[in-house]
Amino acid sequence: MLDGRKRRGLRVTLILDPQVALIAWVHLAPPLSDNFRKTYRQLLRWNDELPFAKFALSEDDRPILTAETPAPAGLDRDAVGTLVARVLAICDLVHDESMKLMGELRRRHAVAAASEPDPAGVALLERYAADVGDLS
Repeated sequence: MLDGRKRRGLRVTLILDPQVALIAWVHLAPPLSDNFRKTYRQLLRWNDELPFAKFALSEDDRPILTAETPAPAGLDRDAVGTLVARVLAICDLVHDESMKLMGELRRRHAVAAASEPDPAGVALLERYAADVGDLS
């Protein structure tokens, strides 16, 4: 779990297919309720606005974010760090709109905000700021 500048408690899973890519898979929010048309439209808009990120719904209707970096190009600490910093930056970028649209996320975030943030996520964002600056 990582905290961004705005977004707290972000679960990031890294999936590697050495022949294809390293994928960052992020639980963006808890499962959506039955009435989620506005949220779904916003996910589609973000797909257009953020070309190297893909927003979708998981099988349990949980909004997710995925981003990838090519594996054949060579994975090193900086490639992995940049990918994780990119998804943190994207979650910070869409945070305010997500909070408006997703009530359960808003409730869970209020609980997380009561504690001190883990500085590791922000440190990662600062380290790779030049690589993810287009998302600030």
